[in-house]
This record gives sequence, C-alpha cells and structure tokens, in this order.
Amino acid sequence: MKVLVIEDEKLVAESIRAILEHKGFEVETVYDGEAGKEYAELGIYDLLILDVMMPKLNGFQVAQQVRANRCNTPILMLTARSDLEDRIRGLNAGADYYLTKPFAIEELLARMRVAFKHSEGSNIAKKT
Repeated sequence: MKVLVIEDEKLVAESIRAILEHKGFEVETVYDGEAGKEYAELGIYDLLILDVMMPKLNGFQVAQQVRANRCNTPILMLTARSDLEDRIRGLNAGADYYLTKPFAIEELLARMRVAFKHSEGSNIAKKT
C-alpha cells in the first residue's frame, strides 16, 4: 500500500517514512502543502498523512482542495494543533481522522488500520 506523507518538518516526515517502510508500506514524502496537493491529486495513494502548519498551503487548504477535486483518498491529519476548533476544522475540511502531536506510533498505526479497513477493497489492516 502506498502512503503520502505531507509534512514540512523533514525529521518528522523521514521518521514516519522509515517506520512505515519498515512495516512494509511504500511511502513518499513532500514538504509543503502545494506539492502535497499536487501529489495527492494523482490518485495513486491509499492514505494521505497531512500536517496542518505548512508553507504554501496549510493542511486545511490541502484537504479542502483535494476533496473539491474529487480525491477520495483517506486523509489522516497529524498535527500539533490540538484545540477542539482545529480538530473540527480539519474534519470539516475533509480529513477522515485527526491525530495530534506528540503521538505514539502505535496509535498512528491503529488509525491507519481503521482508515484502510474503511477503504473499499483494502487488505492493509493485516500489515500494521
């Protein structure tokens, strides 16, 4: 399964990438919202992991724009913004799941399992 990590903090992005690749996922990373939107709209990913606070386009804008362009790939927002208003805004923008930093990798993997389980035709829940 293919995951796109859209995260401007390169250390965080590469850490997530390494962990997910170790679990057998194919992972690509991009470091700003504009590039993330372009990659996401290719429609080749099984999950988008999306930060909120990024240059060019923030995560809320990315989620809104990819949903407006009929990209139905599950979106997991992974961000330091933990206020109730931010979580609601993220979900209303098109995110399916919202996880705040700092996070436990086990919770990220569990949320990924749920996302894949709810995606049509996915057998990925067995990998995590």
